[in-house]
Amino acid sequence: MKSDNQQKLRADRVWLTEDACDLNDFRALAEKTTVLADYPTASAVEKNVLIYDSHEVIEAASTPEGRRAVLAEICEAFGIGPGVVVFKHAYEDTDIIDRASAIFDGIIEEQHRTSTGGGDHFAKPGANDRIWNSLEKHCLADPENFARYYGNVIVALASEAWLGPHYQMTAQVNRVNPGGAAQSAHRDYHLGFQSSKVIEQFPAHVHRLSPVLTLQGAVAHCDMPLESGPTLFLPHSQTYEPGYLALKRQEFKDYFDQNHIQLPLEKGDVVFFNPALFHAAGTNRSKDIKRVANLLQVSSAFGRAMETVNRERMSTTLFPALKALKDKLSAGEIANAIASCAEGYSFPTNLDRDPPLGGLAPKTQAQLMHEALGENWSDDTFAKALAEQAARKLS
Repeated sequence: MKSDNQQKLRADRVWLTEDACDLNDFRALAEKTTVLADYPTASAVEKNVLIYDSHEVIEAASTPEGRRAVLAEICEAFGIGPGVVVFKHAYEDTDIIDRASAIFDGIIEEQHRTSTGGGDHFAKPGANDRIWNSLEKHCLADPENFARYYGNVIVALASEAWLGPHYQMTAQVNRVNPGGAAQSAHRDYHLGFQSSKVIEQFPAHVHRLSPVLTLQGAVAHCDMPLESGPTLFLPHSQTYEPGYLALKRQEFKDYFDQNHIQLPLEKGDVVFFNPALFHAAGTNRSKDIKRVANLLQVSSAFGRAMETVNRERMSTTLFPALKALKDKLSAGEIANAIASCAEGYSFPTNLDRDPPLGGLAPKTQAQLMHEALGENWSDDTFAKALAEQAARKLS
């Protein structure tokens, strides 16, 4: 119910809530039609998704003026357009893909042998095989193949179109085996990895900021017919501002289940999409296709603090002081001090050694400090736990 109260109106503008999500408002955005004429470099629209011929994109971007025009077009496709773009035959030489696949297969076999790796943020354990930090593992295993693989012009164009220059590449391999069930519908990193309780604490402009900090991509390492379960997408869903909260509600999950689309992919195709797009890996209903994609998560160069700070050393030093001040500082003041000292975010981390147990993200340094204070750990016990946590985050 609307109110003339200025404070309430301001609060409603600044704070998004799960309860305020409206399916009809969402449908007005998600049911837009993608118009091919708005994207002159694209070759087709299929199921509301823009399809680009990679050779034609590279040719169009061969001059400075052409490149700027192509970058602008792709940027708007991710932002105010359908939010998802398929680049056909981005890897014309699929031998590059095959060599990388052999490397990834070897890593997965080793994970099976040693009972390590795996896990997923949005799927049941065992539904697939996951290689965390495939980027570094790939580079160390075969630097020449890595150079050919990540020297790809389309990967660079899409990343720069959304994030600008100096982006940071990371990657994780996902192999969904026959019978592997679909993921739940979700948005991605950053806010997509948080609970509603946490998401509601961030003002609306941060909901708008989160999608421009990363770009999601997937390199098809095999042909992916529909029965193999290629990614489910809901085009235009990234434009709904409270969408990080909406997907916690059943009516939005149901709408996704009833209206998502899927497109088959060929080996060497690459799909990129806005991380705020509603999406999920599909169920692999095939009998013999191990659906393999290298999931690219590209981050803005600006997602960093200005100074290097040794927060482990600070936390170890602060902990005894906070214990001594328990009766002199309020719980809120202690929490404020911890927030200025300890790392309050789970990432980046090494997900092989520091998996998201019991949630979407591993325990933070700040959470560990609160736990230690609450249970009155000894200084040595806390220092050891901090060091072990820090070690788990190393690659």
